[in-house]
Amino acid sequence: MTAPVAESREPRAESGPDAARIRALQGVGIFCGLTAGAWLGAAEAPTKLVTIGVSPVVVSLAMVIGVFLARWSVPALIQGTSHIGADFRQAPHLVVWAVLAGCLWAVANTLTIFAVRDVGLSIAFPLWNSNSLLGIVWGIVLFGELRGADARRWFGVIGGALLMFAGATALTIASAHTTAPRDAVRGVIAALAAGVLWGTMYIPYRKAYLTGMSPMSFITFFTIGELGMMTAIAVTFSGGVGPLWRELSAAREVLFWLLLGGFVWVIGDLFQQYAVKYAGITRGIPLSNTNQLWGLVWGIFVFGELRGETQSMLGHVIGGSLVMALGAGVIALSSVTRAEHERWQQSAAREGNRYHVDPAYTSAGMAGREAAGMRHRHTWVDWTIVIVATSVLIAFATMARTPQIAVRWEWMAGLGVVMLGMLASGGIALWRTTRFS
Repeated sequence: MTAPVAESREPRAESGPDAARIRALQGVGIFCGLTAGAWLGAAEAPTKLVTIGVSPVVVSLAMVIGVFLARWSVPALIQGTSHIGADFRQAPHLVVWAVLAGCLWAVANTLTIFAVRDVGLSIAFPLWNSNSLLGIVWGIVLFGELRGADARRWFGVIGGALLMFAGATALTIASAHTTAPRDAVRGVIAALAAGVLWGTMYIPYRKAYLTGMSPMSFITFFTIGELGMMTAIAVTFSGGVGPLWRELSAAREVLFWLLLGGFVWVIGDLFQQYAVKYAGITRGIPLSNTNQLWGLVWGIFVFGELRGETQSMLGHVIGGSLVMALGAGVIALSSVTRAEHERWQQSAAREGNRYHVDPAYTSAGMAGREAAGMRHRHTWVDWTIVIVATSVLIAFATMARTPQIAVRWEWMAGLGVVMLGMLASGGIALWRTTRFS
C-alpha cells in the first residue's frame, strides 16, 4: 500500500496578478522611488538651520511635528479615516509594527541632524543612504526577494549595492578633508548609524505591504511612534520640559520652515512606501536613495556648499555620488520576474497565516487593488484633521522670518517646479493603476 504523502506546511499563495499587471505595478513602483528621491532630498534642506545656532534636537522635533500633521492630514484628504480604520480592522497587529518603525525613524532622523552639522549635507546624505544595503539583505533573507530571480538580476542587485558602497567610501574619504578630524568622525558615525536604523525600519514596511495594507493607512500609526520617541529624545537632551520649551520659543521664527520640511518629507516618504510595496525593498529603497543626488544639488547650488574647495575634494564628492546613483540605477533595472513575484506571494501568504488575515484582503493588496468593502469615503473627521493641520501651519507662518542663510532663490524655485511636476505625474500614475491602495 502506498504511504500517504505528508502535506507541506508552506502556506499556499492565492492566485496572483498576471505578468502584465506585475509589469504595471513595478513601473509605478520605480517611478514612485524616483519621485521619493526628489522630495526626500528637498526635505533635508531645513536641517541647514543647525548652522545658524538652532539645536539639532529642536530641528528634529519641529520636523517630526510637521511630519505628524502631514501623516494624518494627507491620508485623511486622499482616502479618508474610514478607509484607514477598515485597513487596521483587517490587520490590527500592524499597529505595533507601525509604532516600532516610527520610533526607529525618529532616532535615525535626529542622528542625521548631527551628521549635517558635523560634515555637511553633501557628505552626510550618501553616508546615511547606506540603509539600502541593509534593506537589500532584509529583503532577501526575510521576504523572499530575489528568490527565483536569474543570475543577471542577482548580479544587478548585488553589483549595484557594491557600487553604492564604493561611492559611500569615496564620500567618507572626502569628509576627512572638509572638517576637523573629530567632527568628521562624529558626523560619519552619526550618518552611518542613521543608515542602520533606517535599513532595519524597512522590515515593518514590507510586513505591512505584503499583508495588503495601504501605505496611507500604515503611516498614520507610524507617526505615533515618531512623535512619542522624538519627544522623549528632545526632553532628555534638553534637560527637561522647561528647557525644551525655552529652546522652542527662542526658535519660533524658524519653526515654520521646519514644519514645512516635515510636510515635504511625508510626501517623499509616501512615494517611498509605494515603491517598497510595488517594487520591493531591494529595488524601491535604492531608487528612493537617489535623494543623495538631490541633496547634493540642494547643498551645492542652493546653499553654496563646497564653494572654494579643491578639485580633488570636489571630485571625491561628485564622483562618489554618481557612483552610488549608478548602483541604484543598476538595481532598478533588475526587474522582478514572475518566479520571484511568486516568492513574494508565498511570503505574503505566510504573513497572513501567522496573523490570521483574510487571504482575499492580502491577495488584493498584492495586486494593487482594493479588497471588497474598502471605500474612499470622507466624513467630518477628515475635514477637521485637514483644517487643524492647515491652521497650525498658518499660525506658525505668521511668526516666521526668513533665516539668515545665503540661498540662491532661482535654484530653489527651479527645483520646486521639477518636484511639483514629479508629484503630479506620480500621483496620477498611482491613482490610475492602484487607486492609492
